[in-house]
Amino acid sequence: MLLAHPAILRNLVEQYETLKVLHAEQGSSETRRRLEDITYTLCVSTGTRTPGAAVTVAEQQLNSALSEVATPMVPAASSSD
Repeated sequence: MLLAHPAILRNLVEQYETLKVLHAEQGSSETRRRLEDITYTLCVSTGTRTPGAAVTVAEQQLNSALSEVATPMVPAASSSD
């Protein structure tokens, strides 16, 4: 499965969370449409079907990417004598 770049994934999650709040506060057709669009994109990007699952998978992928960056690569031991 292809994985979305962490920066794109973080941006999608942030937009989703922001639009969810805006839609709850305003409830306009514009915020609803934007929320539906970003939800769809987030689900496609994570290979999921529900917003909750998409956010969970996105956060798991972001945590995994962060731990890969934080773990330094150790070079293989040299076998020369």
